Amino acid sequence: MADVALATSRPAAERLGGLWIAPPLIVLAALFFYPLCLIARQALGGDEHIVSLARFAEVIGSRLFRDGLYHTIVIALSATTGCLVLGFVLSLIIAFVPFPGAKLLGRLIDTFIALPTFLVALAFTFIYGSAGLLNESLMRLLHLPLPPVDFLYSQWGVILSEITVYTPFVMRPLLASFSLIEPAQIEIANSLGARPLRIVRQIILPAALPALIAGGSLCLLLTVNEFGIVLFIGAKDVITLPLLVYDKAIQEFDYTTACIIAVVNVALSLGLYAIYRLAVAHFGGRRAGLV
Repeated sequence: MADVALATSRPAAERLGGLWIAPPLIVLAALFFYPLCLIARQALGGDEHIVSLARFAEVIGSRLFRDGLYHTIVIALSATTGCLVLGFVLSLIIAFVPFPGAKLLGRLIDTFIALPTFLVALAFTFIYGSAGLLNESLMRLLHLPLPPVDFLYSQWGVILSEITVYTPFVMRPLLASFSLIEPAQIEIANSLGARPLRIVRQIILPAALPALIAGGSLCLLLTVNEFGIVLFIGAKDVITLPLLVYDKAIQEFDYTTACIIAVVNVALSLGLYAIYRLAVAHFGGRRAGLV
């Protein structure tokens, strides 16, 4: 009898456990899927609510959209590359070069994750802006009539700001993977005469590869969708897809065009996320034992 009661209670418990999935799904549908469906409907149907791809093709074929897509991809790839290089070098120094305050420096770098992105752009404006500290000092020292440093209001200013903001997202998984490397491996390689570059290439880099892929993919997703830095800096002739959505929706009240660009931006983000998952499954699965 006890076995029968236990067998009948299990399906009831499983049904009750399945009910707990409903509230998160309802919240997710109300806050995410429903607004996304409204955006897709507006993009495909427009104000007339007639499904047509003509407007879609017109927006995608426009030069403004192509320029926005080009700048989005170039800035994202450049910033991600900079984050990977700078994050790898800084993580190597913090993890393997003993110096006082290494742990404190690592924690200070982590605080950048908690800061809003526009705060870094604001700090760069105070330092590298036309009336910033660097330009004012150079103008007084060299008696120049115009600010000599003007990269901040260009594409490079946006890239440098994003590298500063998102490098900690690469460093955190790298430092975690470096902490799992056995010091004996490096000591043995060093005693056998291996040079530092060879140790990095043959021991440290393979162990750090999954962390580099994870951190780099996250940076790529974040930089593709970055809005605050581009808007705050106001780089000349530099417009990205998120900024283009803002301009069309808020300034021009062209909601159909804004929704079309938003759909493309979402598709681009989902595509990058799919590539990220494939890369993690391919590299992380085979090299999981090294990390």
